Amino acid sequence: QVQLVESGGGLVHAGDSLRLSCTTSLRTFNDFPMAWFRQGPEKERKFVAALSWNGGDEVYANSVKGRFTISRDNAKNSVSLQMNSLKPEDTAVYYCAADAEAWGGVHARTYEYDYWGQGTQVTVSS
Repeated sequence: QVQLVESGGGLVHAGDSLRLSCTTSLRTFNDFPMAWFRQGPEKERKFVAALSWNGGDEVYANSVKGRFTISRDNAKNSVSLQMNSLKPEDTAVYYCAADAEAWGGVHARTYEYDYWGQGTQVTVSS
C-alpha cells in the first residue's frame, strides 16, 4: 500500500515562512509527478503546485506564484513545499499527492492524482 506522509505544518504569523515535506513509500518515486493541494474553510481542495517526475517542469497556482517553491529529492523519496511570505489566506490543510502515471505531465486537477497523504495543517495569523 502506497503511503504519503506530510509534515512541517504549524501556526505562523503573516510574512513568515514554512517548509512542508512529504515522504512516500512509492518504490519508483522518481518516475512520478508530485503535487501539493490545499483545503481551506471553503472545503474545496485546490491546486497549489506540481512538479514533473524529473523536476524539469513546475506549475503553480497564481495565488502562490513567486512565494512558494516545490522541489523533490528522489534519493529520499520526498517532495517539499517552501512557503515564503505567508498570508492569512494561505491557511488550510495541505495535502501531498502522487500521480501513478509514470513519466506523465504535471496536472492541476485532483482527479489526476492517485495517492494522497493525510494532510498537515498550516495556520497563518494576521
